[in-house]
This record gives sequence, C-alpha cells and structure tokens, in this order.
Amino acid sequence: MKTDQLISRLAADTPPRHSSPALSFGLAAMAACLFAAAAMLLTIGPRPDIATAAQTWRFDFKFVVTLTLAGSVFLLLRRALYPEGLTGAPLWTVFAAPAVLLAAVAVELALLPASTWGVTVVGTNWWHCLTLVPAFGIVPLAIGLWGMRQGATTRPMLTGFLLGLFAGGVAATFYALNCTDDSPLFVATWYPIGIVGLGLVGAFAGRAVLRW
Repeated sequence: MKTDQLISRLAADTPPRHSSPALSFGLAAMAACLFAAAAMLLTIGPRPDIATAAQTWRFDFKFVVTLTLAGSVFLLLRRALYPEGLTGAPLWTVFAAPAVLLAAVAVELALLPASTWGVTVVGTNWWHCLTLVPAFGIVPLAIGLWGMRQGATTRPMLTGFLLGLFAGGVAATFYALNCTDDSPLFVATWYPIGIVGLGLVGAFAGRAVLRW
C-alpha cells in the first residue's frame, strides 16, 4: 500500500471534529462567565448604591484590574490548547493586572492620610472577599478544565494554574459588583488571595486531568 493511500484510509477512519478546540474553549469560557454572573445575582446581588458607586474611579478601577487579568490569561489559554502553545508565549502579560493595581495603590497611599491606611486595608468585607471569590470561581474553573480538555496542552500544571487565574478574575469581577470596599488598598490585599488560591487548585487539577 502506498503512503498516500494509507494516509487517506487513516483520515477516513478518523471521526470528524464538529468544532475546533478554540471554539469549544471559547464556549466554555462564556459558560463560566454566565455561571459566575448567575451565582452572584442569585445569592448576594449587586450593591444597593451601584449607580452612585459607578461614578467613582475607585469602584470602576476594580473592573479594570479583574478584566485585565481575565482577558490577558484568556489569550494565553487559547495558545495553551495546542501542543507547545505556551512555548515562547508572553507569560509576562499575567503581570499586567498586578502592575496596574500596584500603581493605583501608590496613588491611594498618596491621597489618603497614613492614619487611615490600616482601616482601609481591612475594610468591612474582607471575609466575604476571601470566601465568595473562590465560591463563585470553582465551577468556572471546572468548566474551563473541561474546555481545555478539548485541546492538547503539553503544560498541564501551568495551564491549570492559568485556568484558575482566569476563573478567579471572572469571579472577582462579579463579586466586585457587590463589594463596598473600593479602595485599591483593599483590592490589592484580599482579592489576590482568592484568585491565586483558585490558581493553585487549578494547577493541581490540571496536572491530574489535562495530562495525555
């Protein structure tokens, strides 16, 4: 049998793919966002003064940080769908959101009296932040793992960590609609704990379920 005939037979025996890995992961990411939104709306809901809060830079800035994180990680995850896709990838973009947040912290420290820094860091919702961000993000993480399984990542642990960061960014975005602590000092202290925690869960889950 000639080589081209063998290839043709193997191709004929391979079941057709009805969607690309990128499309499957994109749908999974949309489902993850919808779940996080529904979880927030059906439990805590948006803060009562959200219309007024939306006119302040501190409230709006929370979404700059969370969406920058989710967006930059999503682009890396699209590359991770394919073998060696993360090789040479601009992983430094993950630090875009923290860099922006640290710049805002510097501005906040300059604006607020030093005597108020401690109270502002603690805020009034730190416990809610530590529990609700992971709670809203754990199912999106699971959905993301399913979507990533439609591809063929060769860096399962790193990919799982990135999936956790993505899920954490999405969860933090919707949690921020309820959170009344808007200072960058509060955001820089408590939001990363839940987000990075999901990243660590994703790393170990990715090592287990994304290997092939």
